Amino acid sequence: MRFGIFYEHQLPKPWNPGDEARMFHDALEQVVLADRLGYDYAWEVEHHFLEEYSHSSAPEVFLSACAALTKNIRVGHGIRQVIPNYNHPARTAEGLATLDIISRGRLDFGIGEGATRLELGGFGIPAREKRAMAIEAAEQIANMMVMDPYPGFEGKSFSFPCRNVIPKPMQSPHPPMWMACTNRDTIKVAASLGVGALAFSFVNPEEARAWADIYYGIIKSEACVPIGHAVNANIAMVSNFSVHHDRDEAIRRGQEGFEFFSYAVNALVAHDAVPGRSTLFEDFQKSRAASDDEIIAARKAAKFNANGIGTPDDIRQHIAAFQAAGVDQVIFLQQAGRNRHAHICESLELFAAEVMPTFKAEVAEREARKQKELAPYLAAAMARKTWMKPLEDHEIPVVPSSRPKAQINEAAG
Repeated sequence: MRFGIFYEHQLPKPWNPGDEARMFHDALEQVVLADRLGYDYAWEVEHHFLEEYSHSSAPEVFLSACAALTKNIRVGHGIRQVIPNYNHPARTAEGLATLDIISRGRLDFGIGEGATRLELGGFGIPAREKRAMAIEAAEQIANMMVMDPYPGFEGKSFSFPCRNVIPKPMQSPHPPMWMACTNRDTIKVAASLGVGALAFSFVNPEEARAWADIYYGIIKSEACVPIGHAVNANIAMVSNFSVHHDRDEAIRRGQEGFEFFSYAVNALVAHDAVPGRSTLFEDFQKSRAASDDEIIAARKAAKFNANGIGTPDDIRQHIAAFQAAGVDQVIFLQQAGRNRHAHICESLELFAAEVMPTFKAEVAEREARKQKELAPYLAAAMARKTWMKPLEDHEIPVVPSSRPKAQINEAAG
């Protein structure tokens, strides 16, 4: 089992001077701590204009800082908005390769498309076409990172001439590719494209098993036709995360933040928004069904379901259930709502000291067994891929210089 940490860079109102900067620098400190403690991944989203919910509009900058400050933890775009209206595919390929070099081959590349009208409308993206636009761009980003030169492309959502897109990434053929998944349908899409599934929905272990069965069933089938130059067969599940020896204190420290996260995901799609006048956290507090103390009392009266919040023993059972379900990585959402920096660091330390070693001891054997089992299926999937034809030297077009028009006409005549 691998373990990641996950950032939306949430900042509920009211905002005070310096709050936004403090939030970013606290997150950097958390990633540095996670690296020292042995966590495997630091993931960050890309969103635009989503006040309070996500101030992560330039993940390439944050992840570059993470790479420079750490030594072992992998840095992941979880996800990068790949539709050309957000980020031109060539610019994405350049940025990914540069970050892969800066991190010395520690980058993972998740693809996404956005879901809210604030984002899609802001960049003029038709909601009904966003999935196709994202997949088309992602395939060409992979080609750009590998091909020398990139032959050029005429597509539905963008066109690009023959160019050698540089630099090339350190990892071969390119950083592992993932896709954001919020339901069973997108799990199917990720598997059919041969990319890892970043399951950003809070599901119980029973549902996680169903998702994993669907995902790996497609990976092993003829429906898997990779868009990248390698298959990344992995499924990661996001989880709440608040750990304390006192279960009640773990709930007090984490419960409200994770409820806000879930509330905001729905509200940003279902509710109207007024740019610059967000009342997201205020609306959440008015709608909250029960206080922390009421939740604590209710959970004492029934069998406790940790769901990432509780004692080390609670969390150990929670992780074991995901492992048994076939999940490869659990990603902890530890920065949500108004969760405090000190409490986040304490949870990271306690989990690393008392829970992580149980699962780390099994990683190498489990992954070797999985690799052996999947090898023939992944080879078959790559054989089904339709490859972009590289250009022979005589086919590479000459790009005219910037000479004045008169000189060009003279040379031609």
